Amino acid sequence: MKNQTTHSSQPEDEASLPVQKGTQESMEKIRRLKTKASRGLFAMALFIAVSIGAVQNFAFLPTFTPQIRAILGTPPSANMISAALMLYSFSAIILILSRMMSGSGSYSGFSHVGYLAAFFAFYHFSGALYENFWAVFAAGTTILGLESYHIWTFCAEEIKKEQESLAEHGGSKGSGESAGE
Repeated sequence: MKNQTTHSSQPEDEASLPVQKGTQESMEKIRRLKTKASRGLFAMALFIAVSIGAVQNFAFLPTFTPQIRAILGTPPSANMISAALMLYSFSAIILILSRMMSGSGSYSGFSHVGYLAAFFAFYHFSGALYENFWAVFAAGTTILGLESYHIWTFCAEEIKKEQESLAEHGGSKGSGESAGE
């Protein structure tokens, strides 16, 4: 009889291993989603750091020599850069909104920081950074704010799903108290 008790408890232990593994996987997924949700803040902080450099006219970077400026050629006009900024801003906003509507979890905030830094650089080389700083800054905060909101809401929904899944798994092996919740 003692041998039967030992034998009958073994399948319970084996049955609980997949549930424990599933719980660990869910907890790990929740941790990754929380980390992913904070990426928007990091991208925004990086953009603000680049913007601070732009306000100071990139004084911390070395200036180009006249030979390098001659190799680069004439910078584009401020109107051309502004048109490209407007096109980029609307395109980025439309892409972010389409990802939000499709429920996609993709995130491109750091690439946006790179593009916006390039606009600061183009305005700097054309000599029109002072007049156009706020246009790039407003476009950047709009794009990165929307991107951050998108990834934050996506991750919050996925975390909620994982927590519900955990509650279901927890309720199925318990005494039935959480089955009605």
